[in-house]
Amino acid sequence: MTIHVEGLVAIAVFYLLILFVGIWAAWKNKHSGEAEGTDRSETIMVGGRDIGLFVGGFTMTATWVGGGYINGTAEYVYLPDFGLAWAQAPFGYALSLVVGGLFFAKPMRSRGYVTMLDPFQQLYGKRMGGLLFIPALMGEIFWSAAILSALGATLSVIVDINIKMSVVISALIAIFYTLVGGLYSVAYTDVVQLFCIFVGLWISVPFALTNPAVSDITVTAVKQVYQSPWRGSVRKSDTWVWIDNFCLLMLGGIPWQVYFQRVLSASSATYAQVLSFLAAFGCLVMAVPSVLIGAIGASTDWNQTSYGPVPPREKEEADMILPIVLQHLCPPFVSFFGLGAVSAAVMSSADSSILSASSMFARNIYQLAFRQSASDREIVWVMRITIFIFGGLATVMALVTGTVYGLWYLSSDLVYVIIFPQLLSVLFVKGTNTYGSVAAYLFGLVLRIGGGEPYLRLPPFIYYPGWTTEKRMHPMTGEMEEIVIQKFPFKTVSMLASFLGNVGFSYLAKYLFESGKISHKYDFLDAVVSKHSGEIMDKTTLVTRGNNIGLSEMASVKPRLSVTLAAAFTRRDTLPTETVEEEEESSPDSSHHDEE
Repeated sequence: MTIHVEGLVAIAVFYLLILFVGIWAAWKNKHSGEAEGTDRSETIMVGGRDIGLFVGGFTMTATWVGGGYINGTAEYVYLPDFGLAWAQAPFGYALSLVVGGLFFAKPMRSRGYVTMLDPFQQLYGKRMGGLLFIPALMGEIFWSAAILSALGATLSVIVDINIKMSVVISALIAIFYTLVGGLYSVAYTDVVQLFCIFVGLWISVPFALTNPAVSDITVTAVKQVYQSPWRGSVRKSDTWVWIDNFCLLMLGGIPWQVYFQRVLSASSATYAQVLSFLAAFGCLVMAVPSVLIGAIGASTDWNQTSYGPVPPREKEEADMILPIVLQHLCPPFVSFFGLGAVSAAVMSSADSSILSASSMFARNIYQLAFRQSASDREIVWVMRITIFIFGGLATVMALVTGTVYGLWYLSSDLVYVIIFPQLLSVLFVKGTNTYGSVAAYLFGLVLRIGGGEPYLRLPPFIYYPGWTTEKRMHPMTGEMEEIVIQKFPFKTVSMLASFLGNVGFSYLAKYLFESGKISHKYDFLDAVVSKHSGEIMDKTTLVTRGNNIGLSEMASVKPRLSVTLAAAFTRRDTLPTETVEEEEESSPDSSHHDEE
């Protein structure tokens, strides 16, 4: 095994630079929020809510522009059966940020939430929040694992070093500066990483374009030279699949903690919207070099290169077309600089996902569900421990499991079909409750899992209209197998069914309990009877009181109503334990009930 010294030096310089910036950001902002009395845990999660336009624009762009984004875009443009027409990520994620900015950023930021799961726990209770944490966590962990896996493959192509060692070192650096500085370190390193990606890839493109083995990409876009045109096309039979995938990217790209972490760290609701629009533009700009590199790969006579006569697609290496172009069509010093850019891109995604997962666990599971009396210091330590655990978990999955991409595809689908319709309901539909939320969760889960997942060899048990079978080589085993292809847009249909299920079952439960057709004692989720006052339900907001979650702006209760009746209108599972005990002790009817 040959070790490329120049390549190792280039990567070491990039990694040390990112590590230095991460530690510097943590040191610079170590007292941030103290003057305003902000908890240290909240500062780690949302950066003291003072992220400005410059850093905010970069870190919001880095939400999606990572290793998977630049490698995946180049791969789809290069693949003969897909081409630019199927490289949906740039426009899909850009529109996702626009939609998020227009409709979701303002209500989330203006209500002062700390994580994406806060509104769910406020309206549906802590148990439902815990259930919704599962697909959110899976998405973040599998995303981190998938991009760390891609990094190992990329580094091994150019530098020829051990894949496992490169993945572990990259993960350790990302985990370390995230542990030290939280969102500040993540945000400031995002600025450096995006700059590295932009410069590294744009330096490589002119050298690759002018390589003698590369034909004119404007010609190969529309004419077959070495393979079918890289512009690509969408067959009529695949139209619904294309629409389904595009909706998945556009709408399914919104309900991620990595996105809302940036939204909630903005200094105002308007800033949160502006950051989303800036990032949408950034996503499109950052995709351009990847598209060009994919087009260059499709326009290359590989027989004239050091790669050899067999094209990457025939060696099942299409997913690594970007590092292959950098290595075989660019001078060594350029390819190493580009490689540093790719590795930087991966870390910019991995650190965000790990921080997001630990933020949701520490606040929404540990603090709000189990230990509402936990001190701020305790929450900080829970975050640090879970950053290490989730980072380690993603690293192990990247090294051990061969189906990490399949797991990420499935979990991102679950985020789309389960969390997005629930987020839509909780922010914009009045009157939904926990019964509707549970029904929606089950609808989305069953309809999506029922469609199967070929990558995981998960056979469908629901055969949607238009399904066909194809013989394909399994990417891990190399065996030819017959798989079911769903041509129906079942992911979007599952999402819509989940949304309608939430609304329908919420109103059904409300009607059955309030009309007396079902006795109030069977409201075991405390979702209808205890929330009888619509005014209280609509005016509640999550606020920080000390270290607890509470309800503010309560509807005024007339003096003639007893405290017991007022307490019946309060969601007890979202109040601190001490508050509930105080209410029970102060109730004038409590002794009477005890005697009975």
